[in-house]
Order: sequence, then C-alpha cells, then structure tokens
Amino acid sequence: MKLSQLLVPTLKEDPSDAEVVSHRLLLRAGMIRQVARGIYDFLPLGLRAVRRVEAIVRDEMNRAGAQEILMPAVCPAELWQESGRWQRYGPELLRFKDRHERDFCFGPTHEEVVTDIVRREVRSYRQLPLNLYQIQVKFRDEVRPRFGLMRGREFLMKDGYSFHTSEEDCRREYENMFQAYSRIFTRCALEFRPVEADTGAIGGSRSHEFQVLAESGEDAIASCPRCGYTANVELAATRAEPQPAGSGRSLEKVSTPDLRTVDEVSAFLGVPPERFVKTLVYVTDDGAPIVALVRGDRSLSEAKLKNFLAVSAVALADESVVQRVTGAPIGFAGPVGLRTRVVGDAWLRGTRDAVTGANEGDRHLVGFDLERDASGVELADLVAVAEGDRCGRCGEGQFAIRRGIEVGQVFYLGRKYSEVMRATFLDPAGAERPIEMGTYGIGITRTVAAAIEQNHDANGIVWPIPLAPFSAIVVPVNQAEEAVRSAAERIYAELRDRGVDTLIDDRDERPGVKFKDADLIGIPLRVTVGPKALARGNVEVKARRADKAAEIPVGEAAARVADEIGKAL
Repeated sequence: MKLSQLLVPTLKEDPSDAEVVSHRLLLRAGMIRQVARGIYDFLPLGLRAVRRVEAIVRDEMNRAGAQEILMPAVCPAELWQESGRWQRYGPELLRFKDRHERDFCFGPTHEEVVTDIVRREVRSYRQLPLNLYQIQVKFRDEVRPRFGLMRGREFLMKDGYSFHTSEEDCRREYENMFQAYSRIFTRCALEFRPVEADTGAIGGSRSHEFQVLAESGEDAIASCPRCGYTANVELAATRAEPQPAGSGRSLEKVSTPDLRTVDEVSAFLGVPPERFVKTLVYVTDDGAPIVALVRGDRSLSEAKLKNFLAVSAVALADESVVQRVTGAPIGFAGPVGLRTRVVGDAWLRGTRDAVTGANEGDRHLVGFDLERDASGVELADLVAVAEGDRCGRCGEGQFAIRRGIEVGQVFYLGRKYSEVMRATFLDPAGAERPIEMGTYGIGITRTVAAAIEQNHDANGIVWPIPLAPFSAIVVPVNQAEEAVRSAAERIYAELRDRGVDTLIDDRDERPGVKFKDADLIGIPLRVTVGPKALARGNVEVKARRADKAAEIPVGEAAARVADEIGKAL
C-alpha cells in the first residue's frame, strides 16, 4: 500500500483528553477517532490491527473445535427476563423500545440468546457437546467511559458458549478453552498471566481472567513466585499472620470528635492503623444487612465477602442502614453489641487491645478484644492481598503484585442459564436433564489497546509483529533520484510477492518526517533506501525495537525482512 493513498491523519501533539498511552497513541497515529463518549471510528490502520487479533482468535477457536455463528446485537427483553438478568444487570444494559413499545436491549453479552438457540435445536445427548462462538460488536453503557478502547461503551468481542451433558465434560471444555486462550495471547506476542477471578455479572462457579501485564492496568494481580499460584488481588487466597498479643486492658470508650477515618483516629490516639478494627456495613442482593470486619491497615475484598456469604452481590450500605444497624453515623461503627450477623477477616484472629468504633457518634473504643468483646464473629479469608502477603496455596511464597489489563475470561457456568431457561436434553435412558454450560470471552478491541500499553516507547507504538497493521515499511530517502525510487519500488514489490503486508512511504516529505511517522504508527521493520548506502549496493534495515539499523545488500533485503517476519508469526 502506498502511504500517500492511505488515510492516516497523524497528529503532532498529544490529544488533551487522552488519559492513557494507548488512547493517546491510537489517536496520534491516526487509527481511531471519537464519535461520542466511549464510541470510536476505526480508520484503516486501526481496523487492520483489529483484524489481526480477530484472525488469530478465529484460527485458534476453529482449531479448538468451536463453530462460528452470528447472533443479533439487539435482543428481546423476554429472553433476559427469563434468565432474571433484565432486572439484575443494572444501568450498563442499554434498554430501549421499538415502535410497537416492545422492550429490547443492545446485547453486552449473549448467554440468553445462545441458550435459546440450543434449547430449540438440541434434543438428544448425541448432539452434545457443542461449542459456538461469534465475533460481534457489543455495547455496555459505562457510567464513566474512559481510556479510549480500554473502557469504551461500544467494543468488539469474541464471545463463545459451550454445552454439555455432564459437569465432567463441561470442565474438560473449560480446560480446552483455557489452553486455546493461552495460545491466542502467546501468538499475539503479549506477556500475560491467567489468573483466578470472580465470576461477576456473568455468574457461574469457576473463572479465569487473562491479564496482559502493563503498569497502566486497572487490575492488580497477585502471583506467588514459589508455587506459581496467580489470582486477582480481590480473590487471591492468603495465609493470615498471627497477631501480636496485646496488653489485655479493659474496654474503654474515648471521645473522638468529628474523627471518622482510621488515619484521623490513628493520628489523634497515637495508635498505628494495624491495631484498628474497621467495621463495614454491607447489604446483600436480597437486602439483608451484614457487618464485615477487617484490620485497619487492610482492605476488605468484596468478592471474597460475596463468595463467603454465598450471595450474588454485596454493596456498602447507605447512611440510613448504617444508623439502623449500629445506632451510629458512618465512621463510628463497631462490632460490640450488634444483633446483625458479623463476619471478619482471619487476620483479626487473636486481636487484643485494639481500637474500633463505639456505635455512638464521636466515640471510639480502645482495649477491644475480639474473643472477649465480640465472640460471635465468623472468621474467614476476606482481605484483598497486598505485596509480601504469604500465599494461601503453598503457605511459603510471598505474593508479588503486578498490574494487568483483562483481555479475556473463561467461565464455568454449570446450569445457571439452562435450568431457568429450560435448555434440556434427553440422556441415553430417555430422561430429560438440564445442559451444563461454559462461556468464554475475549475483548478484541481491548486486546489492541492492551498491546500498545505493553509495547510503546517515547516515539510511538511498538507493535508486536503478529498484530501490526503492516509488517514492514519501505522508506525511500530523496526519492526524486531515479535510482533510489527504483530500488525502493523493487524491494516493495518483492516483499509483497513474499506475502509481507508492506507500506511504501512515497510521500514528498523530508526523511525526518517519514522516520517519525514510521515510528509513531509502530511498523515492526523499516527498510530505508538512501543514496549513500545505495552507492555501496546496500539499504538499511531497522527493527522498530532496535537502536541501530543494519546495512544489507539490496538483493537480500526482501528475503531477510520476510524471514524475520515469518519467524514471528
């Protein structure tokens, strides 16, 4: 492709509204343009990168035995009402009515629609297992769309669904998809980690996220260097450390006027935060209040709390609920004398001589002893892990925390959708049984953004070869010279003949401008044809990641570049 004929509206300055590297560089490199908040046009280079990811995903899904289908983006409310998610999903679900006042939604995911397909078409165990997937535009009405493609409202996704006669076979396919996803992100040349994760709004009993490692990642993941166990910090199992014995002093109420936070009260009393017991009031999905305790210097994991309580959601209570449960305004709650169920993190076991709320405005308690003063507290692993915490799997290693960008997730659903939507099959004995299900998603456009977050430098994008919109670019310097122009066009033609997606920068621009644009858009290999090297019978070949170019004989350039690209694909 000739660069002079390609729509690549590059920008010299960083856009003021771009918050992260991928957003900034996708805009500067002329790959996307915003239409509305969280909604983007994909220009030619951006779309080519998206198609690269798509091709890898499609190839590996087909290799794994999945079958591609295409479902409607607009879904009737009736299917979502059957599953119960029409009421539960929340404001992220874009709901609307057609001209007949019938309710529809723009599908953010398609469990209901695909379950409806299978319940209508599958009758016998002989038709199972079945794995169906699609690559389709989704819409989630994020309250704060940000970070460009990282958290947009409209995005491209691969969503897949498998159907089975038994739990055992469904778990087999879960592992099959886990391995397929590992191959996909390996082929994308991304550094990633599969991590144990919460099932969230999708539901189910088992899930792994695939996280691309990047400092800008929204998610924190904990990894044990000793046993390799890796999980989201909200779910990672840790081993509680024994608490140092306190003095065993008696419980005493002290005045703490207008001091509500741990840091404020810690400074006022001269007691370190680790000797505090934070009391948090939550409400479960059925409206029941629950009180949760955690050490003052640690954060409670809502995912762990939800799983321990065996509920589908928990949320911090509002001030009226806190007042009703504790008798105190927010900031002064404590576990002493409560009639509501109280659960606490296992790190609190053995706590003595601690500070906690007094369930009275402007008052706290000192000398708190968990066993003596709140003996009915149920203890469990409820803390979000931190750097250096001991691994809960092997008990020996200490967690290292890294940032990650979630690009894929696999779920074991079981019968969550098949039972409520009556998706059944007849077993060999003729008995009707609900289908076991799994679901598997990859954010196609998010993977493009994650690749840039992980692969960039001060000059622009550094595409991994498998994802680059073009693998090579030929840059003639002083192309007014016939010899330079002729050699550049010959190399360009040879590269294309060898199957290499190649650009040629035929613009009437200074060499510096051409080099800067090539670096900005991140083309992996650059062939520079200049009069000085050409006089020696050579051209310069430079990898985007390399510091220096290498001179190569003109006749060998195309073969060398094609070979380098072939090794990476």
